[in-house]
Amino acid sequence: MLHLNIQGLKDRSAWEAAGIALPRYDVEAMKARTLQRPSWVHFGAGNIFRGFLAAAQQTLLNAGVTDTGILAAESFDFQIIDKVYEPYDELSLLVRMHADGSYDKEVVASVAGGYKADCAGPDWARLVQVFQDPSLQLASFTITEKGYALTDLAGETLPVARQDFAAGPDAPRHTMSIAAALLYRRFQAGGHPIALVSMDNCAQNGKKLREGVFAAAEAWERAGLVPAAFLAWLSDEKKVTFPWSMIDKITPHPSEQVKKALEDLGLQDMTISRTNTGTLIAPFVNAETTEYLVLEDAFPNGRPPLERAGAYFTDRATVEKAEKMKVGTCLNPLHTALAVYGCLLGYTTIAAEMADPDLRALVEHIAAEGLPVVEDPGLLSPRKFIDEVLRQRFPNPAIPDTPQRIAADTSQKLPVRYGGTLQRYTQRTDLAVSALEYIPLVFAGWCRYLLGVDDALREMPVSPDPMAPALQALLAGVKVGTPETCTDQLRPILSNAAIFGVDLYQAGLGEKTEAAFRAMLAGPGAVRTTLRRYLSERA
Repeated sequence: MLHLNIQGLKDRSAWEAAGIALPRYDVEAMKARTLQRPSWVHFGAGNIFRGFLAAAQQTLLNAGVTDTGILAAESFDFQIIDKVYEPYDELSLLVRMHADGSYDKEVVASVAGGYKADCAGPDWARLVQVFQDPSLQLASFTITEKGYALTDLAGETLPVARQDFAAGPDAPRHTMSIAAALLYRRFQAGGHPIALVSMDNCAQNGKKLREGVFAAAEAWERAGLVPAAFLAWLSDEKKVTFPWSMIDKITPHPSEQVKKALEDLGLQDMTISRTNTGTLIAPFVNAETTEYLVLEDAFPNGRPPLERAGAYFTDRATVEKAEKMKVGTCLNPLHTALAVYGCLLGYTTIAAEMADPDLRALVEHIAAEGLPVVEDPGLLSPRKFIDEVLRQRFPNPAIPDTPQRIAADTSQKLPVRYGGTLQRYTQRTDLAVSALEYIPLVFAGWCRYLLGVDDALREMPVSPDPMAPALQALLAGVKVGTPETCTDQLRPILSNAAIFGVDLYQAGLGEKTEAAFRAMLAGPGAVRTTLRRYLSERA
């Protein structure tokens, strides 16, 4: 039997017999060094971190080009630490899934500690110490789009943010306030340089992180809770930077099929758990083999040599082009389209959707609408990137990714995944945003999805989304099967530039979206019929 913990790793021959690669360094010595001189702390201890960033650091440790690991901090879903960090001595099992059904398996041991970023909890003092240490080079973040949100659908400051702004750096709860509070402790301890790096799928993610941190710091300064010198330190790019990035690796929810395969190899305690916030988590991470990380090279206190693990370091302009290419056209908008229509049409995997001619054609058309406003970053070809996504990555039957997972937090994703494209269209004199046909079809499908009824008129769960209750309240009275019940309910949604990046009516897309939405209300099968009609009429 194989046990995923430090003691269990000592039986190396058993792991090797199971075809599972082990770290090629002394894990306990690495942990001790990391605690003595931490260099990297990461917020967001979930699958993308464990399956990509922690694995990249392990590559560096295996090669001997670094000798410290990463400290993981969770600021939202504390049960991740309880369920898959502490019981397994911070180890995780990475399963890379090939299209032919084969797996590469590796124990990732580069995480030297897992902490709850709870200002009232026992780990807070340790996190403060980490941020006060001159050796700390960077704090990175994978907290999803909603982790940066400080306002609600109406633009009002969220209650947790209001409380944080009033309470000051001693009692932060929102991740942006937590980051600001820990930076304040670093400032008080001498103000050693540091980089804060968002690695989330957000347009201009470094800017979003900076704005969130400054929102808290400026509120505290106005209230006299921190000195003006703290703001001056934060503003000094020789001391504090917020590099931009583009990250790409599909890391689905843990798969029951993978769990069984691991258990058949003799792995113990591979339980898949659901946390109180709805996160599915396991001691293993199943992920695709493809991965990209493009980083702005702006690290005032040094950085890990992640280029040795395949990352690209470049300037901000190139990062932004790569991010717009991937997040705004070549992958994430296509994922969102497949998410909402996959749920409506009863699909449970992205790979199966890609075998549906209608859905494949839809995402091909969406990509074609986005390409005219994509700038080639040089590092990666947009056309080749799309081809890889549509021909290899999305159709990979080994990747157990679901439209239901991707549909989570769609209200937070739309401005990132589509808003930039719409804005760039409005800025071009040679392109007409009002001529777009398939992007508004996605918006119509999303609004239809929010009704919680699939295309066969069966009740359908709507994935978690912080804005779902407010959006569904606006759609009250709309009934599938009776299109005439849709009067003006869509207007406050489609006119909200915070959701779509632009007012869809001003862009000439509001009425188009309404028409497609009403067509999808006709009765059973209306979603499929509408989709086919748009594809045939506009082919």
